[in-house]
Amino acid sequence: MNAPLRRLAVVVTAMFTALMVAATWVQYVDAGQLRADARNSRTLYDQLGRERGPITTADGTVIARSVPVDDRYRFQREYPQGALYSAVTGTYSVTTGPSGLERAEDDYLSGTSDKLFYRRISDLLTGAEPGGAVVETTLRDAVQQAAADGLGDQQGAVVALDPRTGEVLALYSSPGWDPGQLADHDTAAAAQARASLTDATGNPLVSKATAQTYPPGSTFKIITTAAALESGQYGADSLLDGPAELELPQTSSTLSNDDGRPCGTDGRTTLADALRVSCNTAYANLGLALGQDALREQAQAFGFDAALDVPTRVAASRFPADLNPPQLAQSSIGQFDVAATPMQMAMVAAAIANGGVVMQPNLVRTVRGRDLEVLDAPGPTERGRAVSEQTASTLTAMMEGVVQSGTGRRAQIPGVSVAGKTGTAQNRAGAAPHAWFTAFAPADDPQVAVAVFVESGGSAAQEASGGSVAAPIARSVIQAALAAPDAGSAG
Repeated sequence: MNAPLRRLAVVVTAMFTALMVAATWVQYVDAGQLRADARNSRTLYDQLGRERGPITTADGTVIARSVPVDDRYRFQREYPQGALYSAVTGTYSVTTGPSGLERAEDDYLSGTSDKLFYRRISDLLTGAEPGGAVVETTLRDAVQQAAADGLGDQQGAVVALDPRTGEVLALYSSPGWDPGQLADHDTAAAAQARASLTDATGNPLVSKATAQTYPPGSTFKIITTAAALESGQYGADSLLDGPAELELPQTSSTLSNDDGRPCGTDGRTTLADALRVSCNTAYANLGLALGQDALREQAQAFGFDAALDVPTRVAASRFPADLNPPQLAQSSIGQFDVAATPMQMAMVAAAIANGGVVMQPNLVRTVRGRDLEVLDAPGPTERGRAVSEQTASTLTAMMEGVVQSGTGRRAQIPGVSVAGKTGTAQNRAGAAPHAWFTAFAPADDPQVAVAVFVESGGSAAQEASGGSVAAPIARSVIQAALAAPDAGSAG
């Protein structure tokens, strides 16, 4: 064979080798990634050709289901409760794939989980129609409805937890949206609906309960108080300086109290009273005395600076690093660059209610196959201890004072002891303040912890405060939770 033919043979052999390697790589190495790609229509045809499992509340209400239709997909995803549970379910879209719980529990809902392997083999042998599992959430109908009714047309979020187990009793974001619009099999209509929702006021596709962070304002004073008590240098009766106005170190700026007056007698107040009336200057002084490391470590003990899955993704709340003294003073009252999700602030209240132990929030109670066998039942999981039992007990009594005779009086419930904390957080320049309230009840036997966030003051606008706007919403959510029957056997 002459040289030109040998060179040609080498080139052809190399080309065939490259082709075989590429084909093998696509068929085996990249196969899983290609199957999971939301743009893979064959995967969608395959998955929607099976009856996707329903999602229910703990009370048995169906919030997502598949119904037979006469088109190439065979089944249409429906959301009977519409916007009420949109921040939980997300949607199963033929154009963009799953989101929310539809995505987090997709293996079970689509029937592709390894735990359903033998069921798939049985279906293949018997000729039965394959289908997905039932995902039962921890959500309670009455509590979720109370959250939606309380917020009304105001933008914001409500999260309610069982502090003993971490079960999510309510997770609501306003404005909500209709997941069925994005699940439409008409891809043009679904794309148009998504564009409209993306441009809509209030950004409804983004959950304000879990995906967005906001300055928590004075609700963060719970964490500053916890750091002070845990240091061993302060008690509820410790005296703090609470002048009407505090000159911030290294600046010509000042920080003042909401009412423009000093706290306590002659500008001196106890730690308990500083929390009760939400004294900004006392807490700024306290934060400066404690130092940023103590505050950061305490915030992180409650869950700050770490993302979590519930199993839907929750954005990490944030306590800023490398603070100078004026920034530390502002951070001590939940301002500057401190940012938290409503889920995080509900976790803070729940940890105090649970004797200082932080429980992992969880949206899923059980996953069951079609013959009702339990495939998964996430139990209570401890994330760690945020504060000692003694600190939690002291903080509980102090937070009761906030509701009994302080800034949170509008959260009072006859015959029920409520422990809470208000927050009125400064917003961007020219915008109304955010209104916050976080609480738990009954204080002597906690069964529910709640965080309420009302963006830009809601209907009260510039006149808003956490006590006037958010506390009444929390009260109605707590009442619904305490009145709801046990759902331990629901489903």
